[in-house]
Amino acid sequence: MSARPIDEPHRVSSQLELLFDLTFVIAVAAATAQLAHQIAEAHGLTSIVPFLQVFFAIWWAWMNFTWFASSYDTDDVPYRLLTMLQMAGVLVLAAGVPAAADHSDFRAVTFGYVIMRIALVAQWVRAGIEDPASRRTAFRYAAGIAIVQVGWVLRLVVLDTGLLPSSAQLPLFLVMAVLDLLVPRWAERTMPTNWHPHHIAERYGLFTIILLGESVLAAATGVQGALDANGISGSFVTIAISALVLLFALWWLYFLEPAGEGLSANRNWSYFWGYSHYGIFAALAALGAGLEVAVEQSGHHVEAGHLEVTYAVAIPVAVFLILLWAVHAPLVEEPVIPPAILLTCAAVILLLPLTVSWIGVTAVIAAIAATTVLLIATTVARGH
Repeated sequence: MSARPIDEPHRVSSQLELLFDLTFVIAVAAATAQLAHQIAEAHGLTSIVPFLQVFFAIWWAWMNFTWFASSYDTDDVPYRLLTMLQMAGVLVLAAGVPAAADHSDFRAVTFGYVIMRIALVAQWVRAGIEDPASRRTAFRYAAGIAIVQVGWVLRLVVLDTGLLPSSAQLPLFLVMAVLDLLVPRWAERTMPTNWHPHHIAERYGLFTIILLGESVLAAATGVQGALDANGISGSFVTIAISALVLLFALWWLYFLEPAGEGLSANRNWSYFWGYSHYGIFAALAALGAGLEVAVEQSGHHVEAGHLEVTYAVAIPVAVFLILLWAVHAPLVEEPVIPPAILLTCAAVILLLPLTVSWIGVTAVIAAIAATTVLLIATTVARGH
């Protein structure tokens, strides 16, 4: 196992990477379904923190595999078998998502991480043994990941045994999450890994498509619920079409910016770019939950008020737009999407739910979709 060239031509995602990504479909779907249920029951605000915790676990598991594969994907038998073990861990994690989201019970999630990280540590140890040039970095990764995982297990033990009160759950989670995020920075102080900028940009793009697909699935679930309740109505059709237009518009906007070229020219911004995508990905997953409730409420009663339902769509869209600008701003000299117009659209989207008492949920969702379409039209008119 040796590091792959940074400038390897025509580097694309492998079939194994695509298969690996499919295991996350289950985990994201479970997290989105739990959030949609909480929003519909008028518990949207209290469900945000548990959702973000669960989504961090999903996102970080994907990150660990993606960046290692970009540097050391040998696609030989040991690599494939260890990747399969990581996939098994992801499936265990996915099974634990409902309990983690509803009751802050992270036992299954933690056990899934133990399985994944046994495989990941083995991958890094192998890289350290077989690639002498990057040995210190690889062994640092292996040690850092193993130590932090022990910390996650100890966190679970002290909470389950009552050594610390349940109120310590969130602070401990934040401490361990920060330590996890620091491992790559610490490991690569000796020597950076050979991740491929265009490969990384493609991998992030593919995960974006997975999350948009989850939003389509969530919206379809809402459609089914509305149809089962009252059948087709004008409001139902309008919201369903608006949801599809909105998701298509966000896909269009995401892929306008040349991330691969930007990462090639500014590798020092990779941590900011890579870590900030947590917000983009979480926003897309949350949007799926919001759209599910918005479509569902057009067919039958939900406990959430109209303001909460519309903000469950508006906030994720606005966060997506703002972070889309923020993560690419350091990478490109002249953004493809005009920042002033993008931020103005985000502000308008955040204000639109305040009109719901006058124009209704259907019109607000349609207006949010129309605003994103206007942003695309403005960008395309400038020659992009």
